[in-house]
Amino acid sequence: MPMLCDIGAGLPLIDSSLQGEVAPSVAPGSTRSHSRHELYVSAPFRLDLTVSALRRLSTNIVDVLTSDGQYIRAFESSRGPVVARVAQVNAEALAVTLDGDSREHKRALALVKRMLGIDRDVTYFSRAAEGIPWLSPLAQRMRGVRPPRYPTLWEACVNAIVFQQISLHAASAIMRRLILALGQSVDSEGVSLYTFPTVKQFLDAEDDILRAAGLSVGKLSTLRRVAEALSGDVLEEAILEERASPDAAALLRGIKGIGPWTATVILLRGLGRLDVFPMNDSSVARNLSLVTNSDRMDVESALDSLSPQQGMLYYHLLLARLETHGDLGRASVALKIE
Repeated sequence: MPMLCDIGAGLPLIDSSLQGEVAPSVAPGSTRSHSRHELYVSAPFRLDLTVSALRRLSTNIVDVLTSDGQYIRAFESSRGPVVARVAQVNAEALAVTLDGDSREHKRALALVKRMLGIDRDVTYFSRAAEGIPWLSPLAQRMRGVRPPRYPTLWEACVNAIVFQQISLHAASAIMRRLILALGQSVDSEGVSLYTFPTVKQFLDAEDDILRAAGLSVGKLSTLRRVAEALSGDVLEEAILEERASPDAAALLRGIKGIGPWTATVILLRGLGRLDVFPMNDSSVARNLSLVTNSDRMDVESALDSLSPQQGMLYYHLLLARLETHGDLGRASVALKIE
């Protein structure tokens, strides 16, 4: 793994245990500030692989990976966007710098930990993968990836719905247009970032704008139903969190337009549930064939062996595809502002 650059030189290191308030360096007369934090991770951990699993393709304009290996994300907040920059200092430490309203730093740091799966233990999957001949070499190459998780249930739902039944590239193009139309542009040290559109921004948008981004009538209707359920407190992350995965999936399927595949992807990418796996996925089937060199594979047997962390197989298959197409760990496209 390449050595990644340090960030935020000259800023004080802050205890990032989140047990107390973050104490950023604040400019006089302003609440906008910079702070630097160090997050400790258990080895192995690889930021480049985890971000690749999170963003899917290098054309993602929300989750940005720079040529020197930094991960950059702009978080929306009521006090303006907060930009987080993450670099891997060594095998057991990440350096995080935050730029934005000081009152939002603690929340942003917690989101970074959540999104990068820093506290997740995937030892069981790694050990189980060793016993599966076709998976073991892939698991070795991708050693250090952690299960990523979207910062909000809304973002997870949007991604799952947009990616229904179309190719990875087609869905990514729709997401890009949707974000450009609704998201907020942020300039961070010459890098063009975009916040992910909020529920309110989506509900306030005209259908013509959303259709122009490439959303079908069916997906647009489903997204509006989800947005209304979230804004009306009918659907909440806390409600799903307290339920076992089958019950949480059933609750999601109660929304018209969300089927078994979509509910599973929301649980996996939105709630970090590793005890689920998106079956009947044409992309997963192609990736399995790519890894196993066979169209006939007893997937059920492999999933049984990997349970209760079979969801990690989804991320490994995605990374295998990105590796084949030269998009694994690739710097994000069109970063520099013209």
